[in-house]
Amino acid sequence: MSLKKLIAESGFGVLLVGAYVFTNGTQQISAATNFKLAQLTVRSQNSFVTEAINESGPAVVTVETQRQVVSRNNLFPPNFFIDPSLERFFNQPKLKMPKSRLQLGHGSGVIFSSKGLVLTNAHVIENTDKLVVGLSDGRRFPARVIGQDALTDLAVIGIEGKGPWPIAKLGDSDKLVVGEWAIAVGSPFGLEKTVTLGIISNLNRNVSQLGIADKRLKLIQTDAAINPGNSGGPLLNSNGEVIGINTLVRSGPGAGLGFAIPINQAIQIASQLVARGKAIHPMIGVNLTYLINQPEDNYISTKGAQIINILPGSPAEKEGLKVNDIILAINGIKVDGPQDVVDKINKNGLSKRLRLTLVRNKRRITVSILPVDISNFKKD
Repeated sequence: MSLKKLIAESGFGVLLVGAYVFTNGTQQISAATNFKLAQLTVRSQNSFVTEAINESGPAVVTVETQRQVVSRNNLFPPNFFIDPSLERFFNQPKLKMPKSRLQLGHGSGVIFSSKGLVLTNAHVIENTDKLVVGLSDGRRFPARVIGQDALTDLAVIGIEGKGPWPIAKLGDSDKLVVGEWAIAVGSPFGLEKTVTLGIISNLNRNVSQLGIADKRLKLIQTDAAINPGNSGGPLLNSNGEVIGINTLVRSGPGAGLGFAIPINQAIQIASQLVARGKAIHPMIGVNLTYLINQPEDNYISTKGAQIINILPGSPAEKEGLKVNDIILAINGIKVDGPQDVVDKINKNGLSKRLRLTLVRNKRRITVSILPVDISNFKKD
């Protein structure tokens, strides 16, 4: 079949062959001395994932850690002594020989500031003696910890080197909807520049649902593969904007579920870490649950948060809050549940008193209370 016939029968108005462009007429239009059309064709073949990685991929870094770990070994091997009492005496913990070894670790991070500041997970850099940041172009720099916050598992480290640095484009995690694309980038198992694709599976997932009690987080759930070493790396949207910081992967039953800290919350914590080296977490000292079923005549509202425990010496105890009190509103604004109470206390800060509207024994009462920073709270 001749080329002219192929063009005519194909139905395509334009056919690009090699370095030339033909039409379904009989005339050659032009030699492809201008490659704009060819470049457009190649670009159209790139997936949105490729474009997203090109946008923020250069700002994704590896975080290598070193720490000295001291362990103690028995002075004598097992069964060295015939007498069991001598065995127990000479192998007491205080008589064991200390042994030091270098423990290496790795995680991921993302550069979010022109000053070379990297956002990562607190558990990645916890108790580290030495930090090295590896850039996507192969350069490696020492780094130092600027601040870390165990409650949100976030940390900021600073690259000790001369920029300019590639900076990731930040998205708005408050605008996410379930079903959007999610792209996880990082170094799982030390394999640099690994990219996985999934969707946003759920939003505002409370860590207590995962059996984690010592964190204060609402997480993005995704089915994009997040493995050890991905921690601290970015979760991107289809535009290449950072929407979260990868932090958890569910192992065992339910494996394949990944979780990320929303970028809006992460940047808020990071700003505090840069400014003062720590983050502030206001609290009043109560444990909450959703409303527990009660007789209908006990209900004044279908929404709220019920107090199930009060910490001794806390502001809640000092102001007379009681177990089974139901918090209906804070500063005149109704609350939807326990997490909403925590959010409103966080936004209030430490300098202003809160006005709690409560239900106690079917009666509505108001209590004024001043939160304290959770890091400064001590039980009496």
